[in-house]
Amino acid sequence: MTKVIASISMSLDGFVAGPNPSQKHPLGEGGELLHEWAFSTRGWREPHGLEGGERDVDSDVIAELVAGNGATIMGRRMYSGGSGGWEDDPNPRGWWGEEPPFRHPVFVLTHHPREPLEMQGGTTFEFVTDGLQPALEQARAVAGGKNVHVAGGGEAIRQYLNAGLLDELELHVVPVLLGTGTRLFEDHAAPPAKLERLRVMESPSGVVHARYRAAT
Repeated sequence: MTKVIASISMSLDGFVAGPNPSQKHPLGEGGELLHEWAFSTRGWREPHGLEGGERDVDSDVIAELVAGNGATIMGRRMYSGGSGGWEDDPNPRGWWGEEPPFRHPVFVLTHHPREPLEMQGGTTFEFVTDGLQPALEQARAVAGGKNVHVAGGGEAIRQYLNAGLLDELELHVVPVLLGTGTRLFEDHAAPPAKLERLRVMESPSGVVHARYRAAT
């Protein structure tokens, strides 16, 4: 059964990106600290075509996520860091080179139409201009019974959460204090919602992986 899930790293003080994001610092200044726990794991390195890596709790969490995904949704800023017309985007083919690690369809939320972009390794970027629900419907249709992963950034995840369209939310809480940046839960516009804890896993790296389900 297809579930709609979101998974994102968050600092102890609630930030999912650092301040002043740019082409040089796509995760914001200091934002890369939120993801260092993943970079040395086998679960992250294998999809990126890299050898080696630690096999541990962190790696298992990533590998489980990757294996369960049949389609991905992301915001325009996560895709390229841009926001205007594609002719002015300094990074129109995305951050991941010619063979992105997704290896399935990826739906990019944008206000600017564009033809699909087929990449090596099975990833095709589809650019959706008519909103959250149409992007989700398209992703469900091609996920093959696997999960639809709302990968980020924080604004895209917050919009799906506010719309009541997420089945599960997984937070990777990193022992870092950023002090400022982008908060996941700022401007939470939806009515109060209760989340049911599914599991909490603590890693030797200090990261806590907490998964929640929307209570019915």
